[in-house]
Amino acid sequence: MSDWQQITLDDLLTRVRRKVVVEDGVTYPAVSVQMYGRGLGGKEPFVGGASKYTTLNTVRENDVVLRTITAFEAPAGVARAEHDGTHVSGVFITYEVDQRVLPDFLGLTFQTPAFWDEMRNRASGTVLRRKTISDDSFRAIPFALPPLPTQERIVEVIGAVDDQITALDGEAKAAEVAAGAIAESMLANHAYVRVGNHLHRIEGGRSPRAIDKPPTEDEEGVLKVSAVAAFHFIADESKTLAPGTEMPDSAGVQAGDVLVTRASGAIHRVGAVCRVPSDVRGGLYLSDKTLRMVPADGLDPDFLVVAMALSAARRQITMAASGSASMKNISQSKIAGLEVPMPELTEQRKVASTVLSMRALGGTCRAEADRLRQVRAALLSGLLDGTIDLESADLGV
Repeated sequence: MSDWQQITLDDLLTRVRRKVVVEDGVTYPAVSVQMYGRGLGGKEPFVGGASKYTTLNTVRENDVVLRTITAFEAPAGVARAEHDGTHVSGVFITYEVDQRVLPDFLGLTFQTPAFWDEMRNRASGTVLRRKTISDDSFRAIPFALPPLPTQERIVEVIGAVDDQITALDGEAKAAEVAAGAIAESMLANHAYVRVGNHLHRIEGGRSPRAIDKPPTEDEEGVLKVSAVAAFHFIADESKTLAPGTEMPDSAGVQAGDVLVTRASGAIHRVGAVCRVPSDVRGGLYLSDKTLRMVPADGLDPDFLVVAMALSAARRQITMAASGSASMKNISQSKIAGLEVPMPELTEQRKVASTVLSMRALGGTCRAEADRLRQVRAALLSGLLDGTIDLESADLGV
């Protein structure tokens, strides 16, 4: 790294203001900046007369865009071609990039923990959610600038890993879509019945005092809503029970349980169903927003998970859910009243086996994509701090 220059962002960025006066009735496409270097994302457009802003700033391709508020989230990104001509409000700062640095290379730098630490350390304010970073403080962040050919190779290496991740995510999604289509096809000619007719009971949990952190092996915990997703149980999505808090044994989560979410802030999470895996840790309990469906004889638990994810069941759940936009709910009686196809037990098991096998293929792809994301993060940090040389990275990719 002897040919790398130790500079600051101030040497590479020039603040630019492309002021636009907002006119009544005119719509202005808008973008925001995502946290931790994830780039720019779309948002609701500004509409003259409806928006509180009287002036906006225009974004151009390859601009660096900084969100000055909530600076602890490291909200800096590089505008892509699709962001050219969009607009940001006065809480954002835009910069043109010097020709000595590739915008894509800058974008990668914004994705590293070292950069996030710099942003957090330079933010000011007493309330975390309102901490801001100034133009001067942002541009004072130190930066290691390699020669352009080195920048290009680093961008290519990380891009190759990104392509692999994208391909794996695509394969996983395709497998899940195929699994859903298979389930719909295999159950197309079966009559629908009330799911409650084939349940022993539906059991609920409680809302105990808890600490918002996952419990250790020696601690007990209560499930968050996010612990139950369609076909997936996530044990780490739980809170530690506060000292002295006890839960009834009847609310304990057991291997093989079929769980369903009763309430959530997102409608797609309401009525999500999964089966608890055999290796679940002990000491976890249902919350008041998670329920256990206990199948009667003649209803296969895995089939119940598949049936509750069918498009017809999801439509019924959406229609039955009540509550505000920020918190949707579905009652136990409405869950019991949902209608699903109900073939005989042997056919249920055949459907469940086929669908879950296809979803397992998707799960394998997702797991590999997640592993590659971890590799990417370590690789990127290593390339930028010199602990990994480009030749080794090329061989690995």
